[in-house]
Amino acid sequence: MQNALMKIFSRKYRQHFPEILTTALELMELVFGLEMKEVDRSRNIYTLISQLTLGGNDCPSGEGVLPKSGLLMVLLGVVFMNGNRATEEEIWEFLSMLGIYAGRKHSIFGEPRRLITKDLVQKEYLNYRQVPHSDPPRYEFLWGPRACAETSEMKVLEVLAKFHGRVPSSFPDLYDEALRDQAERAGLRGVARAPPMAEASAPSKAKSCSSSHI
Repeated sequence: MQNALMKIFSRKYRQHFPEILTTALELMELVFGLEMKEVDRSRNIYTLISQLTLGGNDCPSGEGVLPKSGLLMVLLGVVFMNGNRATEEEIWEFLSMLGIYAGRKHSIFGEPRRLITKDLVQKEYLNYRQVPHSDPPRYEFLWGPRACAETSEMKVLEVLAKFHGRVPSSFPDLYDEALRDQAERAGLRGVARAPPMAEASAPSKAKSCSSSHI
């Protein structure tokens, strides 16, 4: 409740509560993948909602889920921003701006290389593969099937835009692609709800994610 949040602040800073809360929520969204939603306006009650359900029941005991969810949204954004496939160099260059480096243990995310190239790949949130015909071998990241199923290009673009202090429409090419993805997903949901006769006239193979991620 808002009253509970206000108790955290000393009287000196309570007049700045709205600005401080806004900044805190932006950081929570970028780092932990959490959004705050008002569930009862009359009583000023809020709840925290994860942007993406990461791990589910198969998440190992003691493994921090929420921090990884936030990092995953950022990684998916980097892949989306780079034409739906990002080289390993592009990923680490971006993460270095967040103070995350390969082989250096992070206080929140642990050993990042293992997390990104092993854990998230095994859970099928990322696809990590050799760049075709590269010699010496180079590697790239794509969206995995679970990322395609559990989030959307528009949601990832919103996170990416907030990271840059902008709005999604300020990335016109990405925004147009995200809108097409939204329309495709809405169409697939319509097909799923359609009666048998309507289904017969629908495309025979539906995709849960943009073909550019495959």
